[in-house]
Amino acid sequence: MVRITLKDTLRQLLDQGQLEQIAEMAVAKRRVLKALISLTYDQHPQICWRAVEAQGLASVRIAKDDPAYIREHLRRLFWLITEESGGICWRAPEAIAEVVHHMPTLYGEYIPIVVTLILELAEEDLEHFRPGALWAIGRVGTLAGDHVPEVMPAIAAALEDPNPQSRGMAVWCLGQLGQAAALTGRPDLLSDEGPVDFYEDRVLKQTTVAQLAGRMTTDDSLLKA
Repeated sequence: MVRITLKDTLRQLLDQGQLEQIAEMAVAKRRVLKALISLTYDQHPQICWRAVEAQGLASVRIAKDDPAYIREHLRRLFWLITEESGGICWRAPEAIAEVVHHMPTLYGEYIPIVVTLILELAEEDLEHFRPGALWAIGRVGTLAGDHVPEVMPAIAAALEDPNPQSRGMAVWCLGQLGQAAALTGRPDLLSDEGPVDFYEDRVLKQTTVAQLAGRMTTDDSLLKA
């Protein structure tokens, strides 16, 4: 008989896009959050992204009765970014940002951590973390406040990154920060056909740097997303 584990069940629900059901499960089974962290390592990127989003939704439900548990979850995610953890979680910045995005009042102390992480990473890790760190900053968005000037040079530098994923996330990040004006005078970005994976509406879509740049500079509503 094949034993169906919690991780197997969660993966099936993620594949079906049933994130609200996962959030409800997490209220009764707190270990759901830990299992979702492990699913950010899945071989299918869309599953990874849905696991990130599900952590945010589940955290909202749990925090209603046990905000301290979510604070411990955030500490664990931050620890998993470090080499001391013994197993770096490449999507930890996104997961932290997703939780903070939903509950900035409760977990506002993590806002500067999310925003300035891109400055703290060692150069050898930055190549792996940069796209995710940029997405995380954008997910925090205008909550970043006074920390934006500090990281603007790093975001601007990512516009020149050889990796199109980093360039695309830098473009999106600037839009979410309300800094799309920084893209003016950059027609090269509007013709940059570098491929970018972009998670939106629970689907991992294929787009380009040029398409993201066009959206960020023409649709003001996206700056408030």
